[in-house]
Amino acid sequence: MDTIFNKLAAVLAALIGLMAVFAGGRVLLGSLPDYYLIAWLPVYNFVLGIVSASIAAMLIWKNNRFAMPAAIGVFGLHAVVMLILQTAYRQVVAIDSVVATLVRLVVWAIILALLFFAAKKEIQYKHNGGLK
Repeated sequence: MDTIFNKLAAVLAALIGLMAVFAGGRVLLGSLPDYYLIAWLPVYNFVLGIVSASIAAMLIWKNNRFAMPAAIGVFGLHAVVMLILQTAYRQVVAIDSVVATLVRLVVWAIILALLFFAAKKEIQYKHNGGLK
């Protein structure tokens, strides 16, 4: 059963992914920021942005059984990157990178909440014999 929660979550996944593709892509194409750049971070942003905007968003939109694992995976990767930025790169990471990662974490937490509500609604729907 598709719900508005799934559709909204998919749109958010696509938007946050496209934003990461744009931000990472600009740097990869040579538009360097005026602060210290951690070399792997734009590549990570670009690649995970593509994954978010295409694969994860499509799985969520279609209410695929892998939608929740994909969302958990993307959220988890962002959390790991934040942990790395706050530990290994704490002295050199730009505040812009920390804020961008934090925004991605918050948006993906919202996406996970929407998927949770969609799953709960589907369970209630099945429990009631398909009646709303």
